[in-house]
Amino acid sequence: MFKKKGFLYELNKNKIMFLMIAPTLLFFLINSYFPMVGIYYAFTSYDFAGGLFGSPFVGLDNFKFLSQSGILLKLTINTLGYNVVFIILGNVISIGAAILLSEVRGKLFKKLSQSIMFLPYFVSFVLISVLAFNMFNADSGFVNQVLTSFGFDPVDIYNTPWLWPILITAFYIWKNLGYSMVIYLASIMGISDEYYEAAKMDGANIFHRIWYITIPMLKATFIVLLLFALGSIMKGQFDLFYQLVGNNGVLFNVTDIVDTYVYRSLKVNFDIGMATAAGLYQSIFGFVMIMTVNYIIKKINDDYALF
Repeated sequence: MFKKKGFLYELNKNKIMFLMIAPTLLFFLINSYFPMVGIYYAFTSYDFAGGLFGSPFVGLDNFKFLSQSGILLKLTINTLGYNVVFIILGNVISIGAAILLSEVRGKLFKKLSQSIMFLPYFVSFVLISVLAFNMFNADSGFVNQVLTSFGFDPVDIYNTPWLWPILITAFYIWKNLGYSMVIYLASIMGISDEYYEAAKMDGANIFHRIWYITIPMLKATFIVLLLFALGSIMKGQFDLFYQLVGNNGVLFNVTDIVDTYVYRSLKVNFDIGMATAAGLYQSIFGFVMIMTVNYIIKKINDDYALF
């Protein structure tokens, strides 16, 4: 009836399997592929009366404006800068926390510590913004109350741009440390005890065992997580940035990323063409980044590459 090795043959042969993956395929078609038609907005000066295909076609004008105005460069530097710090600092601290926790012998203390560190991951960004405001606002914030109680002048943190890269990084690591740590801790638990026993017999102390056994064994996990992170390196933590900074224009130079710019372009300026151009640039940059890094890793060690 159907040609063997053809798609229809496979469909007929594995009907149940295809039926099982149908909801997933439908989900991605509706939410990921059909909306890609909207990429056309990036090449138009959007007109609400004309709609998608009735708006004037402007070619690469939106991209030219973003590039020549310096907006694209600023957004790229901010987004890349924050994500590089998040990836490097976040992974280093997570590995350190996982190693320290793996060396703890008290089961109750280990479980309690793990739960406390994992808890912030479930905290809403809205609650984090409330926490930050109550800590840093100039009038009655906790930080300024402590400063004034010791005789120092209060600091208007929401009007001090240089502090915010530090604060945003600190909040990000605090929120995501537990999640990343659990992944590394699971990898450490999977390392055979025979390696450590052999190292002990050779006279290796705890620091030698960590440096020469634990850390090298975590390399594969680190590379996989790195590749996943690089795939979205141009996708900032929108909730974190928007909830902490909001529409505070004083901080935009050091906190504005592609995601927040796109959101403001749609909500404040109603510039759909410019927002889509920035979003398309973000997607292409991320795609090129992960393909390049995966290619380099594949050349170095094929086992660590994603594909």
